[in-house]
Amino acid sequence: METHDLAVVGGGPVGLACAVEATRAGLSAIVLEKAGLLNTLQRFPTYTTFFSTPELLEIGGVPFVTAGGKPSRREALVYYRKVKERWALDARLYERVVGLRGEAGSFTVVTERGEHAARRAVVATGFFDHPRLLGVPGEELPKVSHYYREAFPYSGTDVLIVGGKNSAVETALDLCRSGARVTMCVRGTEFGKSVKYWLRPDVENRVAEGSIRALFSTCVEEIRPRSVVLRRGEERLELPNDFVLALTGYRPDFDFLRALGIEVSADGHLLYDESTMETTVPGLYVAGVVAAGVDIGKLFIENGRLHAAVIAKHVAQALGRDVETPAPPALRRFQDGD
Repeated sequence: METHDLAVVGGGPVGLACAVEATRAGLSAIVLEKAGLLNTLQRFPTYTTFFSTPELLEIGGVPFVTAGGKPSRREALVYYRKVKERWALDARLYERVVGLRGEAGSFTVVTERGEHAARRAVVATGFFDHPRLLGVPGEELPKVSHYYREAFPYSGTDVLIVGGKNSAVETALDLCRSGARVTMCVRGTEFGKSVKYWLRPDVENRVAEGSIRALFSTCVEEIRPRSVVLRRGEERLELPNDFVLALTGYRPDFDFLRALGIEVSADGHLLYDESTMETTVPGLYVAGVVAAGVDIGKLFIENGRLHAAVIAKHVAQALGRDVETPAPPALRRFQDGD
């Protein structure tokens, strides 16, 4: 069995960045992804536009060229796939990691398909697969979703959106303009402080004019096949309902992290060295948004991608390798006139 210098768990932008930076440092790397390449980005709303400018999303020294000032979801998917191809990364897709044995220098990464030997490993799994559940009766009904793709399937229906932050507000506006009858159930007394500055007046105006119904200081008590039951103080409301979009946020897979040996505090924070991203398991690192634990609003692609170079440098030094910084292979061939 071939031994890789670095096994990367997760095939998103940060996972790919880790593999690229390992390659630049003269290390061999393998990417293990439980689903398709860029699985999280694939599941973003179809018409997502990133708030960041392209250069803040770049990895591997490959320019991110977009049609407008802000990249779209589709442009991001194409870009990161091209990075993977240009750096000829060894990505094993639809191969879920289930365990880790051994110690630094001789890890065995166990997947549903087999085993891979690696001297070091990094977890860059994000958090999008584990929504924060409401924990109410009826949440298992097929009309309930914790993800939103696009508005058209909801046109002409009664939709309850649970949540009051960016995702919930953007979804409410999109649905409202696509003919859905939208009610927002917000636990707080107002929309979240983090709501983008251009979205807040928009949603507040839609609420004021009655296009969107917003119920503050309200929580979901029960979800029924054709209605929802809400609680606001002592008041109990039952509203007609066809769909529930519970956009209440997500969290890392703490059970998986603990199974790998990573220490997670009782309040949902990972223990690791911030200067190297190495966890309390020697030779095992974390990168990207998963490193934030429950504080998922602190790390994004923009700053999470920076973990990759830190980890690659530390691994290269630990293995006694000289750090290299080659240009992306496809760009080098082009520059050489190939």
